[in-house]
Amino acid sequence: MSINIGEVLLNLWQKSGFNAIFVGFADGGWQNLVMLIIACVLLYLGIVKKFEPLLLVGIAFGCLLSNLPLGGLYHQELWDNFMNPASDLYHSYGAIMREGGLLDIFYIGVKTSLYPCLIFMGVGAMTDFGPLLSNPKSLLLGAAAQLGVFVAFLGGVLLGFTGPQSASIGIIGGADGPTAIFLTTRLAPELLGAIAVAAYSYMALIPLIQPPIMNLLTSAEDRKIKTVSYTHLTVQTRTVSKAEKIIFPIVVVIFVALLLPDTAPLIGCLMLGNLFKETGATDRLSDTAQNALMNIVTILLSTAVGATMVGSTFLTASTLKIVVLGVVAFGISTAGGLLGGNVMCKLTGGKVNPLIGSAGVSAVPMAARVSNTVGQKNNPSNFLLMHAMGPNVAGVIGSAIAAGFLLSVFG
Repeated sequence: MSINIGEVLLNLWQKSGFNAIFVGFADGGWQNLVMLIIACVLLYLGIVKKFEPLLLVGIAFGCLLSNLPLGGLYHQELWDNFMNPASDLYHSYGAIMREGGLLDIFYIGVKTSLYPCLIFMGVGAMTDFGPLLSNPKSLLLGAAAQLGVFVAFLGGVLLGFTGPQSASIGIIGGADGPTAIFLTTRLAPELLGAIAVAAYSYMALIPLIQPPIMNLLTSAEDRKIKTVSYTHLTVQTRTVSKAEKIIFPIVVVIFVALLLPDTAPLIGCLMLGNLFKETGATDRLSDTAQNALMNIVTILLSTAVGATMVGSTFLTASTLKIVVLGVVAFGISTAGGLLGGNVMCKLTGGKVNPLIGSAGVSAVPMAARVSNTVGQKNNPSNFLLMHAMGPNVAGVIGSAIAAGFLLSVFG
């Protein structure tokens, strides 16, 4: 039996992804090529520039894998049928399990909202609500910093997006990646890739985006205000008891989940993780939620979200609109928190530095650190970190409540 080397090589070429890209360039191969380039750029930003590397590297690599032609790792058509009420595969996870690839299986955890909720459990286990409890007024700043969510929602409607799509885009303003993913998978899964990349990119760019807005909306004198004279960064305005820290997550989950039942998954997991941290009797569970569980879920979540960045759905005019609306949402949320900080400063007779209002977005603890950094540039003896942590953790709760409200309206 003779083997025709030429036929073997020709067959190998015809079955290769290179052939699918370059020979089928006009039929969609160009989209794969562009997305592979975008994936490499995101990898560069995550690895070299350190832009949210724990998430951006996974998102970029998931994007790379799903855009390798003929790889069979992710099937957009299966999920299109999953979402189509006219299809026999409507809401059929069985079809995904039978016919899907590796990343399709990963994506089930996103679609069911499992991963975002587990991420919130880890965030809760890492969060100290002491600064918020010591100064409950900071809840108001966390609420004020959700302004961008609703402004961007209106902008989305004006640009032609549907109500559910506009709600998903608006939540970018909360600077909370898991919440953005949670809401988008429920309301506008077709936009998940663009919204996730925008949300995490702007979170990574907080040190660049927020300071100009902070300088614009506060006076030089106000930025020098020392809210409390610190001798150590961990000092709070009052001592919060252990009982308060244990009761707080229980009360919050009961009140918020009864008020907005759609927030129960996110708020419930956030407060369960925090309760693990504060009880003193569940240290092993707290450690697992903060470390092993958080790391595993981050890998699954990031690669699954990246897989949705398929060229045919990502390379559209709507993606550019989402990027623009996202930065507008984030900027206005920062401005809303600062305006709240200015009001609080005036009402207290200049005893509160308005810069802490910018930390009302949900990016913990990055936004609080930026508030502290800008404050020290104006007054080297100023330490705003623990004051800013109050609005910062309030922002986590605020973004979850905003998402629950939007979900109750459009879900």
